[in-house]
Amino acid sequence: MPLTLRVDEQRWCAHLRDVVRRHPGVVPVAKGNGYGFGVRRLAGLVSALGSEMLAVGTYDELSQVRGQFGDDLLVLSPWRPFLPGAPADDRVVHTIGRPADLPALARLGGRPRVLLEGLTSMRRHGLTPAQMAGLDRSGVRVEGLALHLSPQCDHLSQVESWLALERWRRVFVSYLTERELAELSARHPGVELRPRAGTGLWLGDRGALSVTSTVLDVHAVRRGERAGYRQRWVPTDGHLVVVAGGTAHGVGLRAPTAGPTMRDRAAALAKGGLEAAGLALSPFRIGGRQRWFLEPPHMQVSLLIVPAGTSPPSVGEEIPVESRFTTTIFDRVVTTEGVELSHSAASAAEICGTAWNPRNPSNPRNASETAAADARSR
Repeated sequence: MPLTLRVDEQRWCAHLRDVVRRHPGVVPVAKGNGYGFGVRRLAGLVSALGSEMLAVGTYDELSQVRGQFGDDLLVLSPWRPFLPGAPADDRVVHTIGRPADLPALARLGGRPRVLLEGLTSMRRHGLTPAQMAGLDRSGVRVEGLALHLSPQCDHLSQVESWLALERWRRVFVSYLTERELAELSARHPGVELRPRAGTGLWLGDRGALSVTSTVLDVHAVRRGERAGYRQRWVPTDGHLVVVAGGTAHGVGLRAPTAGPTMRDRAAALAKGGLEAAGLALSPFRIGGRQRWFLEPPHMQVSLLIVPAGTSPPSVGEEIPVESRFTTTIFDRVVTTEGVELSHSAASAAEICGTAWNPRNPSNPRNASETAAADARSR
């Protein structure tokens, strides 16, 4: 019963290579659900992209990537003493966000490698400038400064304020634009900027990705009949269509929105009114339109209402799905040519070709793709 992510291999890989080429020193991020691809699949691709470092979100994710990626592993979540313990692996680079955690990690021995995270306007984790200045850095190897910035803030002023406090050899940043990175590099030629990239890398070209669901059953229904776990009234004559994709896949899950504009708030109010009346629009499309759920998604399937006058899909047919990639777990990830992308490093790397490597621009394949990317940018 597959919910399937399909990848236009040539277009997606061209996008990945373009991002890597335009952002020297980029650190690919593979965390959470792996942006829909799975963390292990992405880890297998990172070597093919020529990166010598992969970032994961948590220490638990290290076990998923160690066998897929052989170079340095950066853990983005700050280290804490109550964690199961720092892995005895010199490839791992830890993030420090509290003064007390640095000596605690150092006491474990081995002079662990660390990034010191500065507190930004995000105010999630990080050290203040005063705390940074007072740190005893003996017993660890400081690899650089980490700054996790909000997409909606003045990036340059915050980075500049930290660079003015101390001479950093390497700075890891997030959400800086290509123009901002170029401007900082010109101002600080002695600083190595390492942009971390997750969504913009893996999901930056949504046109290369599509999601489909398999139709599992179709039933003719009449208005007023009951169906589903909750025995809801069927609202109209037509068909009840059972499709792959439920709560186990992340279907129907959504994050709260800030609603910064009156239009956003009005839309949220209207949606809330519909849901209060028992109507919720699904992400599944039939006949060119998103269809209503009969009731909340089941664990692995969803029940949709297709009104009379619209031809229902056939059992076994695949229908398009509007998916939020960061909350969806797919049953299959395949190329548009039908080749399944497994979790193995070899299979993952093969999709973009292990022969490609940004460190070898003389490769004819690289040169042609670079010329094509330049043409698109013009």
